[in-house]
Amino acid sequence: MQWSTDHYRIKAGAGRGILMMLMILGLHGCAGPAPAPSKTGFSWAGRPVGSAPRPKPAVRQGLIARALREWQYFGGQTVVFKGTEESIPHVGDWEDDGFVQSDRVNVYWRSVGKPRLDGMDCRQPWSAAFMSYLMQSAGVPQSQFRPASAHWVYLASMIEEADFPGRYFVPRRIGDYSPEPGDLICAYRRPSHPDLSDGYVGVSDLPGMAGHCDLVVSKSGRSLNVIGGNVRNSVSRTTLELDADGLLQPVPRRPWFLILQNRL
Repeated sequence: MQWSTDHYRIKAGAGRGILMMLMILGLHGCAGPAPAPSKTGFSWAGRPVGSAPRPKPAVRQGLIARALREWQYFGGQTVVFKGTEESIPHVGDWEDDGFVQSDRVNVYWRSVGKPRLDGMDCRQPWSAAFMSYLMQSAGVPQSQFRPASAHWVYLASMIEEADFPGRYFVPRRIGDYSPEPGDLICAYRRPSHPDLSDGYVGVSDLPGMAGHCDLVVSKSGRSLNVIGGNVRNSVSRTTLELDADGLLQPVPRRPWFLILQNRL
């Protein structure tokens, strides 16, 4: 089932409005205890981020393992970003090389309710469908990751609900946080360009944004390996170079603007 950003905003706004009314009337005891204050020590655009969920390392590791299997299924294509230069040391299988590859892309599309699309529909970007498939395969519930054919849909949901307790993924600024295995790193695709305020992006800036997110699968020193779908027509592993502080460096082909921290 697909959900719109407006639905998230209305749902969250209505819940907060009801709680405020009960407090004004002195009846807040009827609504049960308020959520515990944030213990994370950080916030998103002034809103404290909700307390972390109970760790589930098997889900985190399952997510990474599934991404690696899908990458191997497509022949292990590798992409390397060194500064602003991009190279492809190994070319793997592409989405439209044959039925084996095309049908696999169809599996990804099915996870977002579009069973008629496959790898032969080359003009249909499938990176968000790929990420949705990874999450479903790893056992991440839809309440924690909204399956979607566009990245902005689940990004908006996670930003809107960042102050809820127990969220698996929470937004982090690229200038504050060094990504770790299991996190998602996200870039916009030109001509889209979300408005950032001191490194923060708001829900209202995301609808319709063309974007791309990769899953971090390993990290060693300043080298970060990520896997994503529809990268150079395949499921590719990309190696990125972090800066001296371990932070993402936006480059022309990957203007990173957001990290979703995996707290499992």
